[in-house]
Amino acid sequence: MANILIVDDSPTELHVLTTMLEKHGFSVVSASNGEDGVEKAKTDKPDLILMDVVMPGMNGFQAARQISNDPETGDIPIIIVSTKDQETDKMWGLRQGAKGYVTKPAQEKELISTINSLLGG
Repeated sequence: MANILIVDDSPTELHVLTTMLEKHGFSVVSASNGEDGVEKAKTDKPDLILMDVVMPGMNGFQAARQISNDPETGDIPIIIVSTKDQETDKMWGLRQGAKGYVTKPAQEKELISTINSLLGG
């Protein structure tokens, strides 16, 4: 069973994503901001990270860049899950090290298939 870290400052979004993932057999840990997300990536070593962009303090792009550039966590695939839906946001997210980009509200089918493709499932 894959362990997924959700980094999002919205309790509602965390609940929705957690419910969706657990229904598909994933175990979930969460962080409510970028700094905690970077820390949990190191301590929990999740199989995959779902990263919000707009958060107080360190944003998701900064956190994704930090996680991808760290030798300890660089091999963890990151999917940006954001309301920012411009092509430039997607390009920027991928340039920060994200392997996927899903626009909120996340559609279950799209999210699960993106996760499975990155986990080789």
